[in-house]
Amino acid sequence: MECVFSAWRPGIGDPHPMGWVTVGVYLLAGLAAAVVAWHGAFPPGSRGRERVFWTLAALLLLFLAVNKQLDLQSFMTAAGRCMAQAQGWYENRRLVQLAFILGLAGTGVLVLLGLRRLLRGTLARTGLALLGLVLVTVFVLIRAAGFHHMDMLIGTRIAGMRLNWLLELPGPLLVLAAALRARLTPAPGCKE
Repeated sequence: MECVFSAWRPGIGDPHPMGWVTVGVYLLAGLAAAVVAWHGAFPPGSRGRERVFWTLAALLLLFLAVNKQLDLQSFMTAAGRCMAQAQGWYENRRLVQLAFILGLAGTGVLVLLGLRRLLRGTLARTGLALLGLVLVTVFVLIRAAGFHHMDMLIGTRIAGMRLNWLLELPGPLLVLAAALRARLTPAPGCKE
């Protein structure tokens, strides 16, 4: 742990105003998803499944809001680096990184297959939020890769905006839009 805490310190991960805007977007999307989970009007045949989906979306987005500033992925990267050095496999870290990313991607595919089953017959109401969660997941995978060239890529500026913001914000914004739509236009014949 001494090695980890020499490489990582708890603190604000993205002190830039856009970092805080991103935290706010994650929080709003997570809270909106929670409201839909608890108070949404769903058809009786899919009510339980849609509540589970919106609850999972809320938990993920609220976690990402906290993580945005705690920078827990940097903690995990430091822990992995320290472990690799201590155990003598640091020179082969790229293989381990690749296995980790493939494991995350495989888990993501399994989760998507599970969501496909969970959300059958509901995509008209949940599809936009699902797309947003897919975008968030892709962004998290890109960040989790931790490859130096990926970090350089997402730090690139386009029209004065960091590519990081352009990749990170659409996902939670889509979930927020879907949650607002779900609250404002409940499924026909449904009670809240």
